[in-house]
Amino acid sequence: MTNVLYIGNALSKKGKTSTTIETLGAKLSEFCTVKVASKKSNKVLRLIDMVWSVLKHNRSTDYVLIDTYSTSNFYYAVVVSQFCRLLRLKYIPILHGGNLEKRLIHNSRLSKLLFGNAHKLVAPSKFLESVFTKYGYKNLNYIPNFIEIKDYNFISNDIDDINLLWVRSFSSLYNPELALLVLEELKSKGLNSNLTMVGPEIDGSMAKAKKIVKEKKLDVKFTGKLSKKDWINLSKSHNVFINTTNIDNTPVSVIEAMALGLPVVSTNVGGIPYLIEDKKEGLLVPPNNAEAMSKAIIEIVNNNNNRNLLVNAARTKVERFDWDEVRPLWELILQ
Repeated sequence: MTNVLYIGNALSKKGKTSTTIETLGAKLSEFCTVKVASKKSNKVLRLIDMVWSVLKHNRSTDYVLIDTYSTSNFYYAVVVSQFCRLLRLKYIPILHGGNLEKRLIHNSRLSKLLFGNAHKLVAPSKFLESVFTKYGYKNLNYIPNFIEIKDYNFISNDIDDINLLWVRSFSSLYNPELALLVLEELKSKGLNSNLTMVGPEIDGSMAKAKKIVKEKKLDVKFTGKLSKKDWINLSKSHNVFINTTNIDNTPVSVIEAMALGLPVVSTNVGGIPYLIEDKKEGLLVPPNNAEAMSKAIIEIVNNNNNRNLLVNAARTKVERFDWDEVRPLWELILQ
C-alpha cells in the first residue's frame, strides 16, 4: 500500500472550516496509508510540525502531498518542498489558491523552487491548470474537488420570499459585505428577502458585517461554523445561493449548492467561470457590484422555466465531481 504524508492546515477542530487535507485525506485512506500534519493553531508551531513530520516519516513515505494556497501558506509549502528535495522525497503540491498567479509573477524564484521541482502538480480546477500551463509548467494533473453526490438531495424550490444563503469563511477575500449590500438592494426594490450567512470568523469580517446589519436594520442570520450535515439541512429553507468573492478557485460550497438544486449567483472571478457556465448553470456578475447581483437574483426569481433549466444543468455538471469519479484519478497519480 502506498504511504502518503499529507501537509496542510487541519484546523477544523480549532473552529476553522474543514479543508481538503481533512476531507481528501480521509478518502485517500481507502487505498493509501495517510499521515497528516498539522493540527497546530500557532503558525510557527504548525510549520515546525510540518517539517518535523517530513523528517520523521521520510523513510516510510512514498509521496508528500502539500496543500498550496496563495496566502501565507505559500511559504509553508516552499519550506516543506525544499526539505522534501533534500530528502529526495516525491512531493505533489495541490493548487488551491485562486490568487496563485500573483505568486508566479511576484515570487517567481520561490515558485520555480516549489513548483518546478515537484513530482507532479495537481490542479483542482481547469482555471489553475490553464494559469500554470501559461507559465510553462508541464507536469500538471487536473483532479477536481469532490463531493459524495448521494449526500445531496436535489430540491428545486419555488420562490415567494427571497431566502438568500451564503456559505464561506468570514474573510475579506470572500467579500461578505457584498452579500449585505445585495440584500439592501433587494429591500430597496420592495422585495421580501432575507439572508443567512454560514461560516466562521477569520479576520474580523463577521464583526464588521454584524455592525453593518445593525446600522442598516437588515434581516440577516449569522450561524457561525456549521457541520456539512447542518448546513445542508439549513439549505432546504433557502432558494438562492450567492457567492460574493473577489478571488476564487473552485469552492466546494458552490459545488454543493449546485448539487442541492439551489440556483447560484456568483461573482465572475478566478475559477468560477470554469465551474459555472453563465446563463446555463448559474448567473455570473462582475465583482463588487451589488446592483448587478441583485438584478441577477431578480431574474432567477421571476423566470421559473429558466431557473429550472439552470439548476438541472448545474446538478448534471457536479455529478462529475462525485468521489466515485474522482477516486480513480488519485489512484492513478499515487500508484
